[in-house]
Amino acid sequence: MIKYLFLLLFCILMHPVFCNDDLFEAIIKIGPKGSGNENLVKQWSSVEKMSSADIPSFFYVMNQANDLGDNWIRAAIFEILEKSGSDSLPKEEIIKFIKDYNNEGSSRRSAFDFLSSAVPQIAESLIPTFIDDPEPSLRREGVQLLLNQAGDLENEQQAIEAFEYALGKARDVDQIEYACTELKGLGKPIDLAQKMGFLTEWKVIGPFDNTSRNGFSIPYSPENILDSINKKHEGKNGPVAWQNFSTSDRLGLLDLNQHFGHIKEVLCYAYAEFDSMQDQMVQFRIGSKNAWKLWVNDELIFARDEYHRGATRVDQFILDGNLRKGKNRILVKVCQNEQTESWTKQWEFCFRITDFSGTNLQSLN
Repeated sequence: MIKYLFLLLFCILMHPVFCNDDLFEAIIKIGPKGSGNENLVKQWSSVEKMSSADIPSFFYVMNQANDLGDNWIRAAIFEILEKSGSDSLPKEEIIKFIKDYNNEGSSRRSAFDFLSSAVPQIAESLIPTFIDDPEPSLRREGVQLLLNQAGDLENEQQAIEAFEYALGKARDVDQIEYACTELKGLGKPIDLAQKMGFLTEWKVIGPFDNTSRNGFSIPYSPENILDSINKKHEGKNGPVAWQNFSTSDRLGLLDLNQHFGHIKEVLCYAYAEFDSMQDQMVQFRIGSKNAWKLWVNDELIFARDEYHRGATRVDQFILDGNLRKGKNRILVKVCQNEQTESWTKQWEFCFRITDFSGTNLQSLN
């Protein structure tokens, strides 16, 4: 109700002569399996009476709509644009919406895409302002412009400085890798794992039994990390203890086969500590083609009971969570199954922590 009243107030303030609150409410209430379709179709005739001046209102409605509602909004906007043309488009209002970080990132992206199709020159002029944008897809546009500009520079030192600047702004893995590759070619190699904030120093213990994939749900003793770190435990083939294990992989990949050997129907645990400067909401980003579980400070964050579906990718799974000020305990359970095909040999994971914009966080210790 509060959301609806906000939209009604906005509509009255922005367009006091012709208000479309019934249409907007119907769009917001549209649901799966045809829920709300009948009412929305009844209200759709309002679109025929609207002009391009009404288009910004739809983007504000998009802040509250779901994906189905967004589709209806796009249809309405393009119907209005086809009738009214782009000459009378309220460009400044749309630009103001795009620049306002209080609006949903996906809605701002949709407004930018619309502006790009209607008046591409104006949309392109906004791209340089996106390099610090909290919406990843818009930030990507700004970073890509920086990378293109860096690549066009003939002066080597200027190119190095431009690629370093772009790298500092980049958050997407492919753009970070590209900038690092270019810098390496210019004689300025970058520690990619450190730059992206991968945790590369761990303690591991195993192997434990995962026959018939049953081990995923068995709470082996290392899961009580506070009580287990300095003790030996009964593994699949006898007593096992925590051991240091690190990786020099350029993308922080821990290849567990290197430590335990190429064995099947097993699992292990990996433990690391992360020293946070403050209490903060973060994103835990893990990549693995194996089954896994993740705990942070003894709280289960996520569990994935699936094996060898595709390749391990950086930031394959992005999970919201919290760090507390000081030391945080991170425990990962990584399982290997019984399959013997060549594409099932991998037993691996990579892990990093970022803020919600994708900026990596570094442990203080």
